[in-house]
Amino acid sequence: MMKSFRFHTIAFVLFFAVQYSGQLAAQEFESLFNGKDLSGWSGDETLWSVQDGAITGTTTKENPLPHNKFLIWDGEVADFTFKAQFRLVGNNNSGVQYRSQRFGQDTEFRVRGYQADIHANPPYTGMLYDEGGRGIVAQRGQKVTVNNDGKIEVTGKTSEVVEEDLGKWTSIEVTCVGNRLIHKINGKVTVDITDNDEKNREFAGLLALQIHAGAPMTIQFKDLQLKKMSKKK
Repeated sequence: MMKSFRFHTIAFVLFFAVQYSGQLAAQEFESLFNGKDLSGWSGDETLWSVQDGAITGTTTKENPLPHNKFLIWDGEVADFTFKAQFRLVGNNNSGVQYRSQRFGQDTEFRVRGYQADIHANPPYTGMLYDEGGRGIVAQRGQKVTVNNDGKIEVTGKTSEVVEEDLGKWTSIEVTCVGNRLIHKINGKVTVDITDNDEKNREFAGLLALQIHAGAPMTIQFKDLQLKKMSKKK
């Protein structure tokens, strides 16, 4: 069974690489964080800072958030791979937004769109959540196709659903090419989505880090890297 799983995983990776290698040209990874300050990012400075060389978002019981807020990168992503290390403290959750859009007042730092979820509940760790939109699109362990009418169809499996210790440094990776979205936690594919929902899908937008309303929490990110892909001429 293990050999079979490895074979199919390798076959999937090779298929994905061959399918898009002739269409896209990938740049080198660039660092999105200098390890010293929040240059290149915008957010609520009462929540976000740099501590111990990591982007750090913190909420307290005394000052609860009225809604989720985001630290927004000063750029845009379309087809790309993003990877980072994170750790989460507190009974709450976070996430990496991508291809997303701002809404509300600029000072509210609100974003909606695709999110790679950072959540301690195993089925939610690394899932695809559509913030401010469709909600849960794919839970961990699922390969999903979203039909044009918005119906979600589970078509296969990815990696095993396991409990991760998110209090330790954990890797997250997101790769998007066209309407194909793949999330990884600690190198394992958590979800694989083909989004054919023309009304709700996004092909370009913002990259942002979430701090969640609710229970007090601390989320940290480091080693944030982005590799953009562009169509070959």
